[in-house]
Amino acid sequence: MSSNLPVLSGDEVVRVFEKFGWQFVRQSASHMIMVKEGEQVTLSIPDHKEVAKGTLRSLIRAAGLTVQEFVGAI
Repeated sequence: MSSNLPVLSGDEVVRVFEKFGWQFVRQSASHMIMVKEGEQVTLSIPDHKEVAKGTLRSLIRAAGLTVQEFVGAI
């Protein structure tokens, strides 16, 4: 995979997903839950200072985005 994912906090990840129409709905312990109209999937974003790259990659995939689309929206 050629795209390098930046190191982002949970809050920064939430802000990027909001640009794609995802909405923050609630916080469950240390995870922020996001939903999107018409999507079956919910995104569970860890509220950490640094979201692990593997976790971020799987969130991007679950949201139906490419890494390039995600990085381009930062």
